[in-house]
Amino acid sequence: MKVTVYGSGYVGLVTGSLLADVGNDVLCVDIDEEKVASLKKGVVPIFEPGLDDVIKRNVEADRLDFTTDMRRAVAHSEMQFIAVGTPPDEDGSADLRHVLAVANTIGQFMDSHKLVVTKSTVPVGTGDLVEAELNKVLKEKGKNLTFNVLSNPEFLKEGAAIEDFMKPDRIVVGTDDEYAISQMRELYSPFCRNRERLVFMSRRSSELTKYAANSLLATKISFMNELSNLAERLGADIEDVRLGIGSDPRIGYHFIYPGCGYGGSCFPKDVKALIATAKQQGYNAQLLQAVEDVNDRQKHILFDKLMKAFDNDIAGKTFAVWGLSFKPNTDDMREAPSRVLIEKILEHGGDVRAYDPVAMNEARHLYPEEKRLALIGTAMDAVQDADALLINTEWREFRSPDWDTVKQSLKRPVVIDGRNIYDPQVMREHGFEYDCIGRP
Repeated sequence: MKVTVYGSGYVGLVTGSLLADVGNDVLCVDIDEEKVASLKKGVVPIFEPGLDDVIKRNVEADRLDFTTDMRRAVAHSEMQFIAVGTPPDEDGSADLRHVLAVANTIGQFMDSHKLVVTKSTVPVGTGDLVEAELNKVLKEKGKNLTFNVLSNPEFLKEGAAIEDFMKPDRIVVGTDDEYAISQMRELYSPFCRNRERLVFMSRRSSELTKYAANSLLATKISFMNELSNLAERLGADIEDVRLGIGSDPRIGYHFIYPGCGYGGSCFPKDVKALIATAKQQGYNAQLLQAVEDVNDRQKHILFDKLMKAFDNDIAGKTFAVWGLSFKPNTDDMREAPSRVLIEKILEHGGDVRAYDPVAMNEARHLYPEEKRLALIGTAMDAVQDADALLINTEWREFRSPDWDTVKQSLKRPVVIDGRNIYDPQVMREHGFEYDCIGRP
């Protein structure tokens, strides 16, 4: 099948390259000429394990191409995927300008039937807006053409996107048109070999499903973080509690790990957007607001623990930070807890020596002029002459460091662990002042 994908960001690149990888003829579109030129050369602007290899082999096989030519993009295929960004507005609602701009472009250049598929995470009712935009443009152009607008939200985890796309738990499609259903079945048939993964529903239900999934996962995280703060005050161990409740199959072990808050491009944005959607409908989504409030508070917990360890005076001191991305296996620092920690340390007169396996370039981009933030080449070099070590991200290489070397390198053996990677008893045996999340 021929497929056009508008947007060469995270969702667009993963969707386009992996549809090409099963044999489809895919054209990815972006307005950034420099990005398109780089992608044609195999330079991928994001870090996602294995994605660069997928893009390279499909470009070389002529199954995947990139363009800024909108007329070519619309003419390329009947199947038109919209995968552009929907950044939050000031009130938290999703900004749909880019989505509607693509719909306008499709309307301008289409000369045959189109299946317009929203892959971007969009509020409930966006399909209606896309439909209205297409009808408006076609009427202005005097074209009597047919089209269908479908919802097909993505459920990709950063760091595991290829596995998620190739072996999805489910493929949600919002449409009630029989022809559109048949075409989506054909497109996704390579991903449904061992069992049916397609779930068809109304367009509005599909749009809400995406927000519901991410908001529920965010709720589980905030619930565990709330519980961890209570456990500290009660002298209970949240890790024991986690095992105790996770063994219940109604709860399970996924997303019940306490930490220093969630971040990234999805959970914060989607929770805010669903809250804004509720407000637009005159409904106060109290639970969702609490999820966001708990997470915002949790992002300050490492700094609060640091201030407590140093009697509320960190001016002139230097702190090592391991982990900058919001989670392992990505360079994404959007809404990352590390940013809150670093900015609070700098605000209170401290210096930071930070290390991350893949997010260093992103940190340089975010803090280009910050002279008191040093980005260090290795984890061990980062702790040299630091007054304490703080862990933000549970990268694999942090799991079993040489603690003797770490202790010798630190001015004071203080380790504050925002991801509960280490055993408190082992850390005490190594002579560290160790603090973590929800453990006595």
